[in-house]
Amino acid sequence: MNRVLIVGSLALDTLETPFGRVDNIIGGAGLYASTAASFFSPVNLVGVVGEDYPRSALDFLHARQVDTSGVEIIPGGKSFRWAGRYEYDMNSAETLDTQLGVFADFSPTLPDRYRDTRYVFLANITPAVQLAVLDQVRAPHFVMADSMNFWIQGAREDLLQVLRRVDMMLLNDAELRQLTGTPNLARAALEVLDMGPRYVMVKKGEYGATLVSRDFSFNLPCYPLPDVVDPTGAGDTFAGGFIGYLARMGDGSEAQMRCGTAVATVLASRTVQAFGLEGLAATTHDELCERYATLKSMVDFEALPPGLGLLNS
Repeated sequence: MNRVLIVGSLALDTLETPFGRVDNIIGGAGLYASTAASFFSPVNLVGVVGEDYPRSALDFLHARQVDTSGVEIIPGGKSFRWAGRYEYDMNSAETLDTQLGVFADFSPTLPDRYRDTRYVFLANITPAVQLAVLDQVRAPHFVMADSMNFWIQGAREDLLQVLRRVDMMLLNDAELRQLTGTPNLARAALEVLDMGPRYVMVKKGEYGATLVSRDFSFNLPCYPLPDVVDPTGAGDTFAGGFIGYLARMGDGSEAQMRCGTAVATVLASRTVQAFGLEGLAATTHDELCERYATLKSMVDFEALPPGLGLLNS
């Protein structure tokens, strides 16, 4: 079975939403993405934490076939900490506090057995670190990377190098417009394809996601939910679910790319229904399949009847 290499943050989060508050719970892109990918494929995780990071979190990952040999524990160090608050518009968070801790000097050296991993997800870290990781992977089959507005503005040249070396780039609509200077999302996605990747995944939060390539475009709504408690980690869950599913299926066909987008959407829908990992970690096979079927039914409709005549044409 293909393994997935995930490189990203491991953090302690303090979160406040209209539905409650939690302090110092485990989080970070690496944690959410690894948990989601582990539903389908074993994972090699690379990250860094301090001595204050709960060992129970690493034990949790071990139980899900996530190899944490690539997670460095810095003696006496403090883990990355983030505090954020969401208002009733859950699409963006107000950052209240950021303490990079040991993550500020994150410069990973991959264990040798990680270097042959064929499926790679580079979570939202500096483009320079993403490039350094790519230099250590011998012959990846599919590389996916995430980014953010801060790197688009402050590390653009490194980011453009990353774009030339990855198969898929994940960007939200604001980041896509910022990177290209183009307001129309469809046109902007095509401009990003000109920068190097074969696919662009446009993350649109509560409005779903759009997968764009030279050959096709696939737009999927989000899974309908009556309750959203905390959206933290939803994008990383989406990314991990997608790369894990793709590694499991292995063929990279258009059909599997579409299915991967749907699976990732379903897993993200579980993350937002609880604080931290609670909802995602409790997801069952039957629940995933049920939500997948519901999502599929939402975008399934009949062809136009043959011989339909329009009154005005």
